[in-house]
Amino acid sequence: MKITTIVIRVLIGLFLIFAAMSFFLKLAPEPVTTGDFKAFNTGLIASTYLIPLAKAVELLCGISYVIGRYVTLANIVILPVTLNILLINYFLSPETLWIAALLFIGNLFLIYRYWNNYKSVFTP
Repeated sequence: MKITTIVIRVLIGLFLIFAAMSFFLKLAPEPVTTGDFKAFNTGLIASTYLIPLAKAVELLCGISYVIGRYVTLANIVILPVTLNILLINYFLSPETLWIAALLFIGNLFLIYRYWNNYKSVFTP
């Protein structure tokens, strides 16, 4: 189970680093969006800070996952981001839902594996 945890942690970390670096370094063209997803994406871009903030969080958490330090903190910080990715894909872009679902399930798996580190948070 320990090897499985390391493999999942590193794969998610590499995916997050790749997604963030692709955004910051403009490695890939922006995907063509249509309909409601285009309107949503236009709003995010118009805010000017939200997408760079999310990508910076992805980058920092991805680095944390890959090097294996502060993983407990990274799990909690990236959880709202992965949940939003899942919900956006579910409602607005279902063709890529499987990627978002794998990312979210991987995040939940890592929270489960590091659960002992969170016990003190839930004690009154």
